[in-house]
Amino acid sequence: MKKTRQIEIFSAGCQICEDTVNLVKQLACPSCEVTVLDMKNHIVAQRAGSLGIRTVPTVVVDGRLAECCAEGGPSEQVLRAAGIGTPVS
Repeated sequence: MKKTRQIEIFSAGCQICEDTVNLVKQLACPSCEVTVLDMKNHIVAQRAGSLGIRTVPTVVVDGRLAECCAEGGPSEQVLRAAGIGTPVS
C-alpha cells in the first residue's frame, strides 16, 4: 500500500494564495498529494470552518492546520517541518 501525505491548500485564488500553491508544489515530493480547494465553493468553505480556518491561504497537512497557518501564514521552514517534501516511509 502506497503511503501519501495529504496536503490541502484552501485558496481564494488571489496572488498570495497562488504564491502559496506554487511554494507547496515546489516543496512537494512524490509522497505528497497536493489538492487546491476553492474557498468560493460552499462545501469547501464549510469544511474550512470545521477545521477552524479563518484566513487564506491556509495549508492543511494530513487533516491538521500547518503551524504557520495557525499563526500567521505559510513559510518554507514551517511547511518543511510539517513534512512537505519528505518522502513517507
